Amino acid sequence: MSSNIIHDADGSPSRIVLKEHTGSTAEVLFQGGQVVSWKNERREELLFRSNKTLWKPPKAIRGGIPISFPQFGTFGSLERHGFARNRVWSLDSSPSPLPAANSQSTVDLILKSTEEDLKIWPHRFELRLRISLSAGKLTLIPRVRNIDNKPFSFTFSLRNYLSVSDISEVRVEGLETLDYFDNLQQGERYTEQADAITFDSETDRVYLSTPTKTAIIDHEKKRTYVLLKEGMADAVVWNPWDKKAKSLPDLGDEDYKKMLCVDSAAVETPIILKPSEEWKGRQELSTVSSSYCSGQLDPRRVIYGP
Repeated sequence: MSSNIIHDADGSPSRIVLKEHTGSTAEVLFQGGQVVSWKNERREELLFRSNKTLWKPPKAIRGGIPISFPQFGTFGSLERHGFARNRVWSLDSSPSPLPAANSQSTVDLILKSTEEDLKIWPHRFELRLRISLSAGKLTLIPRVRNIDNKPFSFTFSLRNYLSVSDISEVRVEGLETLDYFDNLQQGERYTEQADAITFDSETDRVYLSTPTKTAIIDHEKKRTYVLLKEGMADAVVWNPWDKKAKSLPDLGDEDYKKMLCVDSAAVETPIILKPSEEWKGRQELSTVSSSYCSGQLDPRRVIYGP
């Protein structure tokens, strides 16, 4: 288990590389506190990152796991997805009360409100993020503390850009029968009728009151991503498809075929914190080998257990 801080030419820290004993790695930028790579023990990249990424700080990279805080999307008056992803984070020297992560490769980061932030969002906060890498698993624990003298509310998401073989061969299970906001229909509320979510056109939905476990099944790669989450009641499912992909300058025209975003999010009901209160979320991403067609893995067993 190890972590290594990489510095820019000017000597300032730019990113952290986490490694664990089986050979898997994760890479985290100080810019935005953003995980931009997660590779398994076979050195296969599990997170999507666009080849056309325009990394021009302070803007976030298209891919990996960017953070939305204190606003998800356009659910508020701030810039889209808030400002946390556009700020430079620091190492957190005092991550208590979380226990020390002795058996994992871990980094603790922190973002504190600045005077510039207070001009656009007048609330003093501390946003902490623990990123832990273990065999076959990537865990993120975000925490928000109100250090102001008045309450505030916020929405939040961890946007997971998952690398897939072919979006038309992917299905998402665990969100069936749930209500969702369809952002392609002016945020109208619908109920999911399909027995699983599949993709043949642009999709941008916020699923509400979701279970703690979701399975993203990639038939062609015979791989299933298992997403476990706590403290974030909603899930966002997004793929831009062809027309939207061509309109995004930092996404290749064909990139939509190789990616799917499934977010852990708190959107419908904003989180409210009184002074000195802290909110904590948790997300755990793992992969299991699967062959849906051969019946080696029943996706429902992944979601609901044996």
